[in-house]
Amino acid sequence: MSAKPGELENILGYRFKDVTILERALTHRSWAYERMSPNDGNPEQNETLEFLGDSVLGLAIAEQVFIKNPSSSEGEMTLMKHRLVSSDSLAAVASEIGLGRFVRLGKGEERSGGRERKTILTNTLEAVIGAVFSDGGFIAARSVIVRLFADKLRRVTPESALDFKTILQETLHASKSDPPVYTVVRTEGPSHNRRFFVEAVWDKGKAEGNGRSIKSAEMEAAAAALELLRSKKGIET
Repeated sequence: MSAKPGELENILGYRFKDVTILERALTHRSWAYERMSPNDGNPEQNETLEFLGDSVLGLAIAEQVFIKNPSSSEGEMTLMKHRLVSSDSLAAVASEIGLGRFVRLGKGEERSGGRERKTILTNTLEAVIGAVFSDGGFIAARSVIVRLFADKLRRVTPESALDFKTILQETLHASKSDPPVYTVVRTEGPSHNRRFFVEAVWDKGKAEGNGRSIKSAEMEAAAAALELLRSKKGIET
């Protein structure tokens, strides 16, 4: 790590009773596997905390969306939650707090720019949230999440959390293009903590997204496709 865990505790606004849990949350598997001996079995790294943090984050964000938007429909709340817990949102929060400085990476990941890699940032942020929950319970984890996502929670609205798949389909239809086809191109991680990578392909282009479920990965791919259309063809969406 290029920065000390105590600095991250200040950013999170939470002091760990057991700082080794935070250190584990900041340990990427590349670092753990480089240091394991032949008899170590499964080295301690952050993937199980990441799995836990994903669920805790989803619950805390759903609660905040419900509290702040009591008159919204279930569908609108679902879209707002999806936007807030999307990989783009998590990567942005992780970058804002400089989380990459704290991650323990193997030499190969370090050399290849792992500290700025979106998947490493999002996974580590979830692991840190899981660590807070494990160390201090849901109230502590919720407090950290509300602190980190305060600006995004303040700005999210039903209008800002649009259904990107529907918008993409309508945009392509208006330009007389074929509707997009979504395909899972690969998966990463163990079965209990899998990330899906989906490609959206249409007659004039393609874009990729990823997420914890196929549905969320499709939404990410659709959002990426819309950005591609805006930048390359100037289509208003």
